[in-house]
Amino acid sequence: MGKLNSDFPNSGDLGIPKLRFTEFGIEKWETKRLGEIATFTKGKGISKSDIYENGETECIRYGELYTFYEEVISEIKSKTNTDISSLVLSEANDVIIPASGETQIDIATASCVLKSGVALGGDLNIIKTKNNGVFLSYYLNSKKKLEIAKLSQGISVVHLYSSQLALLNLKLPQLEEQNKLATFLSLLNSRIQTQKKIIEDLVILKSNTAQNIFNQVFKFKDSEGNDFRNWQIKKLGDVCEIKRGASPRPISDSKWFDDDSKIGWVRISDVTKSDKYLEKTEQYLSNAGISKSRLVKKGNMIMSICATIGKPIYTNFDVCIHDGFVVFENLTLDKEFLYYYLDFIQLNWYKYGQPGIQVNLNSEIVNNESVVVPVIEEQIKIAEFLSKFDEKIKLENELLTQYENQKKYLLQNLFV
Repeated sequence: MGKLNSDFPNSGDLGIPKLRFTEFGIEKWETKRLGEIATFTKGKGISKSDIYENGETECIRYGELYTFYEEVISEIKSKTNTDISSLVLSEANDVIIPASGETQIDIATASCVLKSGVALGGDLNIIKTKNNGVFLSYYLNSKKKLEIAKLSQGISVVHLYSSQLALLNLKLPQLEEQNKLATFLSLLNSRIQTQKKIIEDLVILKSNTAQNIFNQVFKFKDSEGNDFRNWQIKKLGDVCEIKRGASPRPISDSKWFDDDSKIGWVRISDVTKSDKYLEKTEQYLSNAGISKSRLVKKGNMIMSICATIGKPIYTNFDVCIHDGFVVFENLTLDKEFLYYYLDFIQLNWYKYGQPGIQVNLNSEIVNNESVVVPVIEEQIKIAEFLSKFDEKIKLENELLTQYENQKKYLLQNLFV
């Protein structure tokens, strides 16, 4: 692939990137407007009702750029049976950018379509160029993202027109260097996607394993190789004390909060973006706020009972919980075992609500929910076995973070 040179700390002023493959020396990148190197067209509308699983023509709708695609599009998500004569079809190397969106920064999202003949939906700006489209896509999504955002117009709905994109100033290397950068970044991005798939497969394997364990398809043996005795079925309220949180009112009053406090104020959003352990919260309570809530000491397990219901999590520091959570105290079960069982039955809690309506639980429902109770030795074996998956998933997530940080660094330093 070649060696990257980082000997250009003030390279922006010289018209060359901070990081560069050594064979390209110190030749300046050429300044051009996007309109000088590209022509622009628009896609044609493809509605959600036009999408069919077995459609004849692959297609891209503008909303998918926000939710599904990244800088390079090689595999197409959707298909349509719309008459091909009424569609706008891609040419390989086309770069697409949304023509409308909710925010300025979201609309500044570029993707290169590697395939010809893909139908491009309405609200898409299509950029056609003899330059490397993959290079251009990475460039627009990194160094030029804020500039593109500033070009857009509107308040409730933001619009981006090709006439505005045409005015965007770029610094471009020769095609050979563009091709090398595109290949390099695509290889890194491919490794990131592979890493995501590794994590996804591990999560699925853990889920399937837990299902086999708790349905007793897969059974553990005692130290002498014999089956453990039959599991008992009890109510959650019989194996621990379940206490609901409380909230100071009105919650908007600043007197309840203190940035210098060590007592976290747990919100649903803190839990949904955490895994097994809660390490931090966005807000922290004052002494006044603590007195009006429920204090949960470090190491206890809490569970959400509104919004994202049924998610268990351990607190790795002292926190307070509002009435959207319960805490499990004075356990007679192995606490790790209970965590994995509650994680296993998380979706079961939705049986207490109506389809399409947000489900909220209460202490009585949680108290009366059934829990399987093996002997303590088997509980420990089950917990230790499933925890190995979490340890592996954590390591793979850390590796993914390293790759993503590497990509972020490179995108900031490989372009001018």
